[in-house]
Amino acid sequence: MGITKLDYCQFLLSSQVNYTATYMADHLENFSHDTINRYLSGANLRPRHLWEQVEPLLEQDSDAYLLFDDTVLDKRYGPEIELSRPQWSGKEKRTLNGIGLVSCVYVHPTSGRFHVIDYRIYAPERDGKTKLQHVKEMFQNVLERGVLCGTVLMKGGTRPKTS
Repeated sequence: MGITKLDYCQFLLSSQVNYTATYMADHLENFSHDTINRYLSGANLRPRHLWEQVEPLLEQDSDAYLLFDDTVLDKRYGPEIELSRPQWSGKEKRTLNGIGLVSCVYVHPTSGRFHVIDYRIYAPERDGKTKLQHVKEMFQNVLERGVLCGTVLMKGGTRPKTS
């Protein structure tokens, strides 16, 4: 039996550190790296698939935090990887080749449990959208889904000025 959307989404939900196919294969006996790669190359995974998996797990609270964050998935050794491009990494404090990811995280105020509930790939050359436009779309989804929260946070960062 092959890998399914459920398998992959459950892996993404449970892995808090590493989201690579290699890491997934190392932790699941039934799937090899090649099996996962073949699946991902033909899979049409959308943010709504993530929401479908996480919604039943969400402990909603009107005091919860909604956190929007952007990150760069480092692909410096894979310049030919689709969607990778040079972009600023606040973590690395420099420009590197990577895939931009904007995510929406729901944080329960007392248990501290958190779940990624939505995401967008930052690829302005494909969709013409800024990171803030992606945040707006995700926030609209949160409102439409009736997700409870009391505080909305967005990580800010600054890119050094170049002369």
